[in-house]
Amino acid sequence: MDSDRRSALVEALVAALVVTGLVTLASAFLPEKYIATGVGFVFLAATWALVWRRDDAFVVASGLAFGGLVLPGKLDVKQAAWGALGAVGWALAFGAVTFIPFFFGWRAWWAPEGSFSLTPRLSEVANEIVGQLVIIALPEEAFYRGYLQSRLDQVWAPQLRIAGAPIGPGILVASAIFALGHIATIHTASRLAVFFPALLFGWLRARTGGIGASVGYHAFCNVFSEALGRGYGVY
Repeated sequence: MDSDRRSALVEALVAALVVTGLVTLASAFLPEKYIATGVGFVFLAATWALVWRRDDAFVVASGLAFGGLVLPGKLDVKQAAWGALGAVGWALAFGAVTFIPFFFGWRAWWAPEGSFSLTPRLSEVANEIVGQLVIIALPEEAFYRGYLQSRLDQVWAPQLRIAGAPIGPGILVASAIFALGHIATIHTASRLAVFFPALLFGWLRARTGGIGASVGYHAFCNVFSEALGRGYGVY
């Protein structure tokens, strides 16, 4: 491994360790109603320090340009709109394919005894979706898929193409660190299961060249899981 790739690996692993430590502290010491916001701030601040304050080419290579929204200069509104629509399309398509098997797997794992009952108000649904997108999915995807996976791909160049996406060891390592970060904040072994959806988030980032699709799909997964938990009275 040459010195540039070694430096990138050390940077990525140290950044992951520091950020995991900070979000663990935030989860332990912040009041419960501020934990999600505090953790999201840590991820976004880390992404700003590691990616957004660097040159445009690095931002684009990290999949964090958001159709040019965060880059200086005139915004191409048409390009940004098409990028956003494409990201939503990918997220919806993945949800249509994966949510049915997830439902049966969820029921097998939690074994709920009662029937499903959930009648939320429209305002509650909108609030949940916006919260999952802005406070949870966006900050986590910006750091783990935007910064970490991209940086690790610079260390280990992807050698495989899976359904059109360049895939390498970086997606596995980033997904494992993502899972370890979840168990560090809530000490439950079942939290390690997020490794598997993280692989799908990582594939979306690699296939689309940005994190918009993974942000959307990540948020949809969380909303769907929360709806099942509340509807069946499990959590």
